[in-house]
Amino acid sequence: MDQTETRGEFDALRALVRQFVGEREWERFHTPKNLATAISVEASELLEPFQWLVSGGKDEIDDEKLTAIRHEMADVLAYLVLLADKLDVDLYRAVLEKMELNRAKYPVHKVRGDARKYSDYED
Repeated sequence: MDQTETRGEFDALRALVRQFVGEREWERFHTPKNLATAISVEASELLEPFQWLVSGGKDEIDDEKLTAIRHEMADVLAYLVLLADKLDVDLYRAVLEKMELNRAKYPVHKVRGDARKYSDYED
């Protein structure tokens, strides 16, 4: 799938979320602060199915937990899309931009197989 196709799918997802919210007249509740809070709440709910698992690998996750994880991931993404909309952030471009910044902070030759923070590497 190329970037144009990916962008089109993302735009369709954004339109779907906008329509859902618009039909319910929930826009007034979706302030940037409320949306950021909702993202945090949903991200916390995403942790619940992983609680008490050794690693959280697929071998430890049954169908019921996988469904719960999928639904919480969708909630996080939907609220993130709404927050981006509210702040006029092109989320697709923001990810591309951030990946370029991360490439500069974490050059492959320095970090391959090492999970330390970029500031922990010597120049």
